[in-house]
Amino acid sequence: MFDISFSELMLIGVIALIVIGPERLPKVARTVGHLLGRAQRYVNEVKADIQKEVDLKEISDIKNQMQDAAQSVKSSMTSSVEELKASVTEPTQALKDSLEQARKALDVKATLTPDPADPAADPAAADSAADSAADPAADPAAAEPDGPAAPSTGAAAPPTDAPSAATPPPVLPAGAAPAAPVPAEPVAKLE
Repeated sequence: MFDISFSELMLIGVIALIVIGPERLPKVARTVGHLLGRAQRYVNEVKADIQKEVDLKEISDIKNQMQDAAQSVKSSMTSSVEELKASVTEPTQALKDSLEQARKALDVKATLTPDPADPAADPAAADSAADSAADPAADPAAAEPDGPAAPSTGAAAPPTDAPSAATPPPVLPAGAAPAAPVPAEPVAKLE
């Protein structure tokens, strides 16, 4: 603590022996030892308190650094997830849009082109069906009411609203709503 050599301590001891005397010197030396011990413990306690504060500060700095690192990892993960969602959503939306456009185009094409099996859509076939129904001599199956019903090749089946078994219903993408029903009136072609 102090820069005192052994020879200086000897000089102090000889002066104390002369001044204090041999009878009181042990008592004074004991008191001085206790005071120096207390001072040394006090200095050690102050050092320990300072070290604790430094350690707490270092721990809080480390804690702040860890929180900052966790926050940056969280934000980078969030941004990565958002980028992944965007990269998946864009092609999916484009696919949905193209499928929707194709479905609409097919719906429009289906309404513009008449069905060859549908006599209501073809006026010439409807006229011949009406003529054969009015003239029983023209249709041999109609002339024989008691006989077995022969399949007719000239007359077409009446139109129905249900889709035919030959064409499957359109496949809709997940989450897409079915289209509004197509009007029954034929749409005129624009030329």
